[in-house]
Amino acid sequence: MARNFSARLLAAACALALGTLPTPAAEVDPQLIARAKKEGQVVYYTDLIIEQVVRPLVAAFEKKYGIKVTFTRGDSQVNSVKVLNEYRAGRVQSDVFGLTSGFHVLRDAGAVRPFTTANGDELPPQYRDRDRYWVSTHVYVMTPGLNTSLVPAAQRPKSYDDLLLPYWKDKMVWKPNDMSGATGFVGNVLLSMGEERGMDYLRRLSKQNIKMVNASARAVLDQVIGGEYAMSLQIFNHHAAISAKKGAPVDWVRLNPSTVNPSMVALTSNAPHPNAGQLFIEFLTSPEGQAIFQKADYLPARPDVPPTIPELVPERGGFAPNVITPELQAKHLDHWDKTVATLFR
Repeated sequence: MARNFSARLLAAACALALGTLPTPAAEVDPQLIARAKKEGQVVYYTDLIIEQVVRPLVAAFEKKYGIKVTFTRGDSQVNSVKVLNEYRAGRVQSDVFGLTSGFHVLRDAGAVRPFTTANGDELPPQYRDRDRYWVSTHVYVMTPGLNTSLVPAAQRPKSYDDLLLPYWKDKMVWKPNDMSGATGFVGNVLLSMGEERGMDYLRRLSKQNIKMVNASARAVLDQVIGGEYAMSLQIFNHHAAISAKKGAPVDWVRLNPSTVNPSMVALTSNAPHPNAGQLFIEFLTSPEGQAIFQKADYLPARPDVPPTIPELVPERGGFAPNVITPELQAKHLDHWDKTVATLFR
């Protein structure tokens, strides 16, 4: 256990060192560009915020290649169900889709296909699939977030054990059944502490009477900012940082390790525009595309394109990551959900 944790810390330090070196843009296959232009369009199912990042990405891609992008927004569950149903019905509509969970279901069904992109190959190993079924465009770092007006500096947690202190009883909140809520927190604890020690920790944590709020992680954080709760145990740390910059009484809590969830893009099997879809992923993972994520306050997957607040990512913020890949979700998600239902309901 200690050895695994030390390895993660070492990996983070190495990534930091590598991330300080500028990386030239990868050379995209000219034949791929020609085939993509002949197809002329891309259909993209996205889970991203349209005005914040999708429209700028689409505008830049269309300007660069003259290929039209049609997009539809839905959360991860909606996108995965659409892709799966269309594949099973033999009426595939999308070329590219994005999601953060449920990928293993699509892969097991044959609804996705492997691919190679020059820019995707430049991502850190934990942000690309070794079997080439997905790459990450950006990451979500999930940590606790607290109201700085309600929580004195001396009481702010510095370790997971601090969450067990009497001070925190009845003061914490999270959302259920999601990687950005209780499930993700439980998964992080069990993976990092090991099953026996982790379950013992979670049993003790369950006595803290954590409130369940069935809302988005952003909405739960807004309730913390509004003073309804002192701290949410699992929020997107960039949400807290952005709100703090605007003057909100909020900060994210740097605990080791923190949950890191890669946001994935993939190609559908039997897609109508396979080459244009592949070129679109090339663009999304290129320094040019990643700079658009950066400007929109997302956390780019490329180490050479740091976030606007660099310390939000483990490689630059000095805290250890626990990257929850689709493979880990496929193996453990049911157990994590059952643990939440057993201990925290």
